[in-house]
Amino acid sequence: MIPVTPHISLPEEEISLSFIRASGPGGQNVNKVASAVQLRFDVRASRALPYEVKGRLSSIAGSRMTKEGVIVITANRFRTQEANREDAIERLKELIARAAVKPKPRIPTRISRNQKQKRLEEKTKRAHIKRARSGKVRFDE
Repeated sequence: MIPVTPHISLPEEEISLSFIRASGPGGQNVNKVASAVQLRFDVRASRALPYEVKGRLSSIAGSRMTKEGVIVITANRFRTQEANREDAIERLKELIARAAVKPKPRIPTRISRNQKQKRLEEKTKRAHIKRARSGKVRFDE
């Protein structure tokens, strides 16, 4: 089990890791060693996540989530498999932890009578200014 928050832990079976060749610096070694990690986590099939968290996670994940509901994280920041593996898992944990936080509900506010009155007065002033512009210009005077 991978602890994410005090209430959420992910079973390791729900996460699939594959190792791929990383691009970037590394000389000849880059062509021989598969040090980059591609982590896949199926959000929809997960039994460890509550329904609300799944919904928020799909919006937070953005382009990292496929149409099938699988989050794909590629980690190739480090030169070793183990470091990239830890990095990918850490990034998944951060995503889930962000989704686990309930958004604060918005409390609608009311506009005061004075603010409404000022806005309407400003609109009338502006309308008078614009109306004065539309007059025809005469050159004979």
